[in-house]
Amino acid sequence: MASLTMVDLVGCASTSSNASLDRYLWRKTMHSSVSKRFHGVRGAGRLVTCRCRLDSARCRSISIKSADTRPNGTSEVMLNVKRGQISLAKVFEVVADDLLILNQNLKSIVGAENPVLMSAAEQIFGAGGKRMRPALVFLVSRATAQMSGLKELTTNHRRLAEIIEMIHTASLIHDDVLDESDLRRGKETVHQLYGTRVAVLAGDFMFAQSSWYLANLENLEVIKLISQVIKDFASGEIKQASSLFDCDVKLEEYLIKSYYKTASLVAASTKGSAIFSGVHSSVSESMFEYGKNLGLSFQVVDDILDFTQSAEQLGKPAGSDLAKGNLTAPVIFALEKEPKLRDIIESEFVEEGSLQHAIDLVQRCGGIQRAQELAKEQAVTAIQNLQCLPQGSFRSALEEMVLYNLERIE
Repeated sequence: MASLTMVDLVGCASTSSNASLDRYLWRKTMHSSVSKRFHGVRGAGRLVTCRCRLDSARCRSISIKSADTRPNGTSEVMLNVKRGQISLAKVFEVVADDLLILNQNLKSIVGAENPVLMSAAEQIFGAGGKRMRPALVFLVSRATAQMSGLKELTTNHRRLAEIIEMIHTASLIHDDVLDESDLRRGKETVHQLYGTRVAVLAGDFMFAQSSWYLANLENLEVIKLISQVIKDFASGEIKQASSLFDCDVKLEEYLIKSYYKTASLVAASTKGSAIFSGVHSSVSESMFEYGKNLGLSFQVVDDILDFTQSAEQLGKPAGSDLAKGNLTAPVIFALEKEPKLRDIIESEFVEEGSLQHAIDLVQRCGGIQRAQELAKEQAVTAIQNLQCLPQGSFRSALEEMVLYNLERIE
């Protein structure tokens, strides 16, 4: 019999440490520029209630059930997440032609001016990237275009997908330089192959190129939205660099940093897609929330996998974030229960075997399990955000993206 976990996301008392997180983020964001973009996690301040049923039984299928709205105005979303394998190729099948056009256009855009930059870009474009962000742009674009009566995507929809992928690629190149990473998805990084100078310039070029194309969209709302993402990237890196090996870092600080580094781009891309479809602002805001919650869930899952997968699976050394002093959700949760972990981390792993000891403590102290619950809660909220879309293949694919992410930790 599979175990069931019922998680009340909003509008109820919570025994989880995330209840204080919601209150903290709500107060904090009411007094900052982030308030318009990041209203906390798990739907803080909303009037709806979601419940999630998580089924971890072994099975080769994944299903979603969205219940009708109840008389009291609440909705229930139940996810049955079961062991198996969901294929992204199958999920993206409904936008496969769009992604093919994207790949062709990217090569033209990036490589038109400098073969060296094109070679650097090819290294990361060809390193097993799944094109998840542009795929999300196309899926949201087509789902919302249906609502507006558009029969085909606009030029702006397609250009937005290209801009998003260029920004993402630029951020990866710069991240690898800052982290001194030798591998990306199992292949040598750009700076490892071409040197730090070329890597930095390649990233700068793609940021600049994406900004130029963004300005030419001639939509001020989208320009502001995407421009903020580039600022968020820098803010996230600064926050991370200023809190290395800091065992007093709070979960809310980790989530805000994760929003800046990961979820901001996803949220901006899904909202921008809806804006170009001409839907009501309430729909575009729901798409922003979907992207934000999916992005946060993805980041938490990635941080879990850093502890649970092998170096071969990760394409980089296991526990690499912890080794560099970047304390993620599993560590933050484990620190609440295991005082010894603090001593090991604050020593910056000077003793031989101390890093592996720290990883073992995180796994034994329930840090992984609590992080899994956090990722699942974010996923449930993301599914809730999709309920404004019409039923169909595009909405189904967006739901399956959420499940694909969760399946990585089942």
